[in-house]
Parts: sequence; C-alpha cells; structure tokens
Amino acid sequence: MSFLIYMSNTFNKHTRVNSLTYFDDAEQASIYTAKQIAELIIEQQKQAKPAVLGLATGNTPKVVYQELIRLHQNEGLSFHNVISFNLDEYYPIGPEHIRSYTFFMREYLFKHIDIKPENIYIPHTVCSPDRIEDYCKYYEDRISSFGGLDLQLLGIGRNGHIGFNEPGSSFESTTRLVNLHSLTREDAHTDFGTIDKVPQQAISIGIHTITQAKKILLLALGEKKSEIISKALKGEISTQVPASILQTLSHVEYILDRDAAALIHE
Repeated sequence: MSFLIYMSNTFNKHTRVNSLTYFDDAEQASIYTAKQIAELIIEQQKQAKPAVLGLATGNTPKVVYQELIRLHQNEGLSFHNVISFNLDEYYPIGPEHIRSYTFFMREYLFKHIDIKPENIYIPHTVCSPDRIEDYCKYYEDRISSFGGLDLQLLGIGRNGHIGFNEPGSSFESTTRLVNLHSLTREDAHTDFGTIDKVPQQAISIGIHTITQAKKILLLALGEKKSEIISKALKGEISTQVPASILQTLSHVEYILDRDAAALIHE
C-alpha cells in the first residue's frame, strides 16, 4: 500500500512543491523506486537517447538494484542505453577492495545486467593526491558531456549527508575530495571490521551537481532515518543538513517507508 502527497514547503516560505510517496514497508518502497528508474530508461530508449543515471551505494539501494536485475532477467529491461555515474568512492581504496563502492556496484548490479562497461563511471581513487583535483574536474566534465544527469538516486546519512557531502558542505560544491564525518565513519565500521580501517576521506559528486539532475529520487528506509528525514524535509535549509537544500527543488521525490516517515507529521 502506498500513497502520494504533494508537500508545499510553506514552513520555509518556499513556493516549490516536492512529492512524498509513502509505503508500508521498505521492500515496496524499493520496488517502486526501481520502477521509476526503469520507466526512465525505457522512455529514453523510445527516443533513442541515453539514460544518464546517478547511482548510490550502501544498504538503502540494495533491493532497488535487486528489482532492476529482476526486471532485466525476467521482463527484458535492457540497460544498453544507460550511462551511470556513481556518487562517491572511498579514498584511497582500490577498485578490487571488497569494501570499495566499485566492488559493491559490480556485485549488486553491473555484473547481472547488460550495461556497457565503457558507460560505467565510478570515482577513481587510486590516483596520487596531486592529481585528485584534475581527476575531479574530469569527472564533472564527463557528466556535463552527456548533458547532465537525467536521474539521481540518493540515500541520506544520519547526519543529513547526500553522497559524501557532509555537514558544512557548500551548496555550490562539485566533485571533490572530502573528509568523512565521524558519524559517517561510525556507521561504516561494521563493514570494515573496526573504525580504524574505515577510510577518512572519499571522492564525492558535489551538492550543486546533484541538484542539477533533471529528477531526484531520495529513498529513506527505517526508523534510524526518521529523525534526519524530518529535519531535511521540515527544518531550516542549512549546510549543516546538506539534504535540506532539496526542499528548494520541484523535481525531487522523497520515497519513504512507514518507519522513516514516522516523524514527518509531528
């Protein structure tokens, strides 16, 4: 069961309208999200155009990717026209590292579908520190060369980060090397085994780049995300809650399960 609400941000004196789609559970929310992505891919195919996707990693999109794989394997959804740009990658960490996002995307999506390898872009983090700035500019230029992102899939961190744009990130930021927030590293420590093994930095697409996507889907699941979702949707627009900038955009859809939406109407 789901229902859609259009929310005017009158509490912050905006005239923009965002949509919120609620589901009873995380699986339904994830399947709906996958359907939105699939519909874009198919529509772009009909027009003989590429579908330029910004993709996220972590626990939140896993079922989304499972459903996209099912659609490919069972219902004929092709990814031959998809060009993908991942939001971020830990630095420094090699692409074969089991905790790299390159490894994650290969295992949870790419090796199961027919996307062309040359159309996959994930931040490359084995370059030397003195080359990072040039590489980040290259990554931005590649996104621009395809006309920007048609759709950006986002999760949200418990501190409000989108991508690895941590609290304090400029709303005008583009792809760059960032220092990871202590809460972000704490949330990742179970994956790495100990907090000491969690990288302290990452390369991330910036907030400005994210907001320029033609459509943005923010998926939030579970009770642990309810507090930050409430702040991001209803609180003051502030760089201390990076996701709050999405309030100002009309092309954002928040997709929540019941637990993540628990504090929205308080």
